[in-house]
Amino acid sequence: MSAPRLRRVAVLVLDGAKPLDVGIPAQVFSTRASMPYEVRVCGAAPGLVAGGDGLSYHVAHGLEALEWAESVFVPGYRHPDRDDPPAAVVEALCAAHARGARLAAISTGAFALAATGLLDGRRATTHWHYTRALAVKYPRVRVDENVLFVDEGSVLTSAGAASGIDLCLHMLRRDLGVAASNHTARRLVAAPYRSGGQAQYVPRSVPEPIGERFAATREWALHRLDEPLTVRTLARHAAVSPRTFSRRFVEDTGYTPMQWVLRARVDLARELLERSEQGVEQIAAATGLGTGANLRTHFQQILGTTPSEYRRTFAKGE
Repeated sequence: MSAPRLRRVAVLVLDGAKPLDVGIPAQVFSTRASMPYEVRVCGAAPGLVAGGDGLSYHVAHGLEALEWAESVFVPGYRHPDRDDPPAAVVEALCAAHARGARLAAISTGAFALAATGLLDGRRATTHWHYTRALAVKYPRVRVDENVLFVDEGSVLTSAGAASGIDLCLHMLRRDLGVAASNHTARRLVAAPYRSGGQAQYVPRSVPEPIGERFAATREWALHRLDEPLTVRTLARHAAVSPRTFSRRFVEDTGYTPMQWVLRARVDLARELLERSEQGVEQIAAATGLGTGANLRTHFQQILGTTPSEYRRTFAKGE
């Protein structure tokens, strides 16, 4: 049997590129046995590209990589509010999009996408420090400063570096399904799923990183999705009042506790559909969704498809 065709990913390094932003898509979509991707790091021309934070990059490919790629990532770069990308870069991005490639920006890479005009009339985000500058420089872009990433189909944008991981995992789920995304998240020691609508930051005096406050409770719940789970049950495990738990849980995850539980159950159902031969009724019971009809309803609401269609698309070996 011939090897499966690799999906083609280009990472476009611009002057002043931020090292974390460059490394994230290159690592998430790495060329390895478990990942059907080929990644090429490129620049406006092959050779040395001066980066941010005292680093430079030697890229083997120029803009011809964008003609080859099916997905193009534009990492963030320094001073995007005053440094426009070269005209050749803008033209190459537009041409790639016209051929059907999806374009994704991490952090201030959104400025390069905005320069193409492809974000005009669309929602987009960038690092919170630059959202106002993006809105001023490109007033036709509907800048959303309070989200981690925005998926507009063929054009996607994300906030700071960590949310670039969230965006990449989101795209990986679209490509290969939830099992592959979860496997990659475990490899990266990253949260397998954070809502794109989650706030970039929440000002407060409590010195705890966002998302870690109830991490133990979320992990506890993930092992009990087939059991009845209520806000009161979760709050009791977290040793806080239900009201406090609900309010802080939304700050941490972007979801109410019950919305998060429902999506966790649907994600588990997705993985069972991909990796097992269990029927819909069995999977509904194993995930706490009750009945096959209930599973189908939530699948349609959250994913816009049916369990049977999902299984045909992502079942292992197909």
